[in-house]
Amino acid sequence: MKAVTSDFLKSVFPKRHQWDRKGDSGKVLVIGGNRRYRGAPALCGMSALRAGSDLVTIAAPESAADTISSFSANLIVEPLIGDYINIGNVHKLGHMADNFDSVVIGNGMGRMLDTKDALHEFLTYLKKPCVIDADALHLLGDDKKLLRKGWVITPHANEFYSLSGHKVQKNIESRSKEAVKFSKEFNPTVLLKGYKDIIADGSKSMVNSTGNPYMTVGGTGDVLSGICGAFLAMGMKSMDAAAAAAYVCGSAGDMAFKEMGPGMLATDVVRKTSEVLKIMT
Repeated sequence: MKAVTSDFLKSVFPKRHQWDRKGDSGKVLVIGGNRRYRGAPALCGMSALRAGSDLVTIAAPESAADTISSFSANLIVEPLIGDYINIGNVHKLGHMADNFDSVVIGNGMGRMLDTKDALHEFLTYLKKPCVIDADALHLLGDDKKLLRKGWVITPHANEFYSLSGHKVQKNIESRSKEAVKFSKEFNPTVLLKGYKDIIADGSKSMVNSTGNPYMTVGGTGDVLSGICGAFLAMGMKSMDAAAAAAYVCGSAGDMAFKEMGPGMLATDVVRKTSEVLKIMT
């Protein structure tokens, strides 16, 4: 099993060119949030920007959109009708996705039945690289056949169990086998989060060892998915994007812990993401 290292990050991170224009380094659409959960999509969007994406738009229910917009002037926020994402939003979301290089979906989305129906219909027609995280992993349920090659799923152990029906062990080799098996059967790249992250496609796996136990604080998973979405939007292959995102997010978490100690927050990890890339690229 190959380890994710700083040299790996340097080898896959795209280089900028002098005549690049706004949008050439990727546009990310984040779909998530509801009346109660407003911070998750904002964290995801800000981390995508800190990871190097040129533009990030968050599509969120109108009950959450203004709050999300207030987090930063750097975020573009598109309100969706309703208190939560519903089947009536799908047509608009489909048209929006056509104009982006990658989509991240699930952060703070909630698990309402109508949201589940909307997710399934949206994913049926989505043709862009995609990161599926958080509530969207639970909402997929038995419809794993919606998953596609080139997409990334980012489950922790409980979310992986919800998807696969298999409880993963606290053993790297066992987790690797489970992740590879799932990817082989259902197509997506799997980023199985944990003390050591496993990144797998249907034939191979990698292990990332950056990060620390204080990254259990709420929101760090949203940061990870945003970084991964940014890397997909830059044109990285899904395996490379997932492995690089795990390394960067964990390294940013290590920097945040060194500065802030046990009281570190997900926003500290966002802030440190650009520092990691400044050093590593």
